[in-house]
Amino acid sequence: MNSLKKIYVLFFLLGIFFIPFNEFDGFSFLGEYQNEAATYFFLFGFFLVCIDSFVEKKIILPVRSIYFKIILLFLGWIFLSALLNYPSISESYFKQTAGISRFFRQLISFLLSSVIFTVFFWNVIRIYPLKRIFSVIRAVMWWSLVFVFIYGFIEILIVVFGIYQLIPVLSAFDIFPFVNTKLDPGGRVSSISYEVPALGNYLIMVAPWMFSYILTSKQTYMRFLPVSMVLILMFFSGSRTALINVTIQLLIFLILLLRRRKIRVKITKILTYTLPVLLILLIMNVGKISEIITQKADSLNFSKNLTQSVSNKTRFGMQYASLKVFIDDPVFGVGLGQETYHKRKYYPEWATKDNFEFDLFFENEDVKSFPSGYNIYTRLLAETGVVGFMIFIGLISLAIFDAFFYYRALRNSNRLIALTVFISLIGLSLNWLQTDFFRQYGFWLMLAILIKLKQQEN
Repeated sequence: MNSLKKIYVLFFLLGIFFIPFNEFDGFSFLGEYQNEAATYFFLFGFFLVCIDSFVEKKIILPVRSIYFKIILLFLGWIFLSALLNYPSISESYFKQTAGISRFFRQLISFLLSSVIFTVFFWNVIRIYPLKRIFSVIRAVMWWSLVFVFIYGFIEILIVVFGIYQLIPVLSAFDIFPFVNTKLDPGGRVSSISYEVPALGNYLIMVAPWMFSYILTSKQTYMRFLPVSMVLILMFFSGSRTALINVTIQLLIFLILLLRRRKIRVKITKILTYTLPVLLILLIMNVGKISEIITQKADSLNFSKNLTQSVSNKTRFGMQYASLKVFIDDPVFGVGLGQETYHKRKYYPEWATKDNFEFDLFFENEDVKSFPSGYNIYTRLLAETGVVGFMIFIGLISLAIFDAFFYYRALRNSNRLIALTVFISLIGLSLNWLQTDFFRQYGFWLMLAILIKLKQQEN
């Protein structure tokens, strides 16, 4: 391996480590990626891959992969949809942004994640045996989680349990790169991420990798410590999305594994050690824990929160408006990045009534940032029509099916990798029900790993 490859492999691993670090001021020209520390490492790594390809006079692209072909097909549909909607796109203007400018910004956003990052991930993963690169990626994620957890645990002690003497300790984390210490005024926990949903996104991505330690670690504590750290952060973060998705991921993991006798014995031993400790902690803090559990249960009461929670009214109102736009243009959509121009007239009264977010942010021309659609699937229906939606759903479904197929079919060490990818894809695809951006590093990383898995096993 030449020195250039070693350098971009290092940038790949640094990018993985810094995925949860997004609370800093980056370069504004990167748009929605400007505060994502991982983006800078991945972009520089991709630049080095291009130099290496030029030096070796060989471009390495996963062109034979069905996943990459579907990505290119989806890209082609984006251009066709934009071409057919050009009259509307050229006339659109809102928040000091022309429709054409908005289209190209969102196109670049899609290309960064789906093409540039996927190609970069593939160029690193292809170098190594799959088992080795999986172990290295997981180890990097573990140490990243350790940092996130230490910061987050101190934050929990401050905002949840009121130990304010620890604030100077938390402030000391400012010495680290890409860290900007703060406390959530609402009493929620976001650790080093810029907001609670961002921490939730990270936990959904990293959880299956930490679950896998239950099967491979020779040290008893490492079998359950990573999982415990994820669950503690999930519980105290206040992220409903993480609470639901990580719970689903864990249940799928346990259901699949409990069918194997050796695993049942191993999990029984773990519970034997952990349940007494958890019971003692519960008794010692029964009042506070009971209050927290009640709050979590209440946060999941969507019918109640739809009328009382501003964030839920906004979220479901935006999704409703996106579907109305889809009904108007069901085949080709209105063009990538264009839904906001069209759905403003469809905001339902039940969402806008007594909702400061619409007047203060979404309809305020002085606030240049566009409102989130809060759901990638309703967004794609509105912007790319049913055809673009089906292409993207096809990509997700095929990846999930392939991962599950290899988990059932394999009997070697790659079976664990297939299981981790499968559970990751389930969580990430569910997470897209709450987010409308393509910037889910974990999804594109899973595709690159699947490409390697299929290549190695076929």
